[in-house]
Amino acid sequence: MKRTLTGVQPSGKLHIGNYFGSIQPNLELAKTHEAFLFIADLHALTTVRDPDVLRSNVLDVALDFLASGLDPEKTTFYRQSDIPEHTELAWILSNLTPLGMLERAHSFKDKTAKGLEVNTGLFTYPVLMAADILLYEPHFVPVGKDQKQHVEMARDIALKFNHAYGETFRIIPEPMISEETGVVPGTDGQKMSKSYGNTIPIFLEGKALQKIIMSITTDSKGVGEPKEPEKCTVFTLAKLFFSPDEIKDLEGKYRKGGFGYGDAKKWLYEKMEAFFAPYRAKRKELAENPEKLDLILRFGAEKAREIARKKLDEVRRNIGLS
Repeated sequence: MKRTLTGVQPSGKLHIGNYFGSIQPNLELAKTHEAFLFIADLHALTTVRDPDVLRSNVLDVALDFLASGLDPEKTTFYRQSDIPEHTELAWILSNLTPLGMLERAHSFKDKTAKGLEVNTGLFTYPVLMAADILLYEPHFVPVGKDQKQHVEMARDIALKFNHAYGETFRIIPEPMISEETGVVPGTDGQKMSKSYGNTIPIFLEGKALQKIIMSITTDSKGVGEPKEPEKCTVFTLAKLFFSPDEIKDLEGKYRKGGFGYGDAKKWLYEKMEAFFAPYRAKRKELAENPEKLDLILRFGAEKAREIARKKLDEVRRNIGLS
């Protein structure tokens, strides 16, 4: 059985982009692959400064994935920081990573262009991500299109290491991108991201959810005017929740006119409210037992660390540290 590995940052409430881009695909992969999934709390330190917020965010991620159906018996589910081998391997790999490679990282350039804080952790993020991946030698790394370059960097770093010290990383990972889902847009039409403040949280409900959906940016066309569904963020989001017949119906209403964006937003709200209702109920039940959540993460960390320790021991031998 081939192995997959992915991580999710606990940098805020998970949103529907995370659900369709990470949670749902990983639940499906666990049915056919040896799945590893970790909460990337070390990566979150590039932006999160409040320790209470970080702890709360880690708990939220664990709750969100488990409430959405993750089975810890089928998926190795763990906190990144519970496994110190990640940071040790990251330092070792940094000595083989060209500076120019990091300077070309799309994610780094995008964040700096938007005026977000620049720090060394953000700059060297791809090296730690390479360590996260290479410790477990997965065949595939499920990522969004914006993270594909980071997986390619991990591949390059692994090959550089093998060239310098002999074949150590025997499985060179491939990025696995869901072309069907693609990029989920946020309320402003850009890629949905906590960094951009344009998200729709998975477990938001009621008036709070309705308020966010009604704030989705649209053009200025009036109710009576025909509209272009392929250029509308509301329509793009609707395709994630509506049936094919409902999408066809909505598209017809857009093109015909006499149907306002407010009507489309109301329909989207009702669909999202119903879609996540069972998950919300399960999440509330899980939240009442935080000790169980911690045990689940520790159980996953024990399984993962056994693999990580063996790989790091091999790395250390090959570079002369032991």
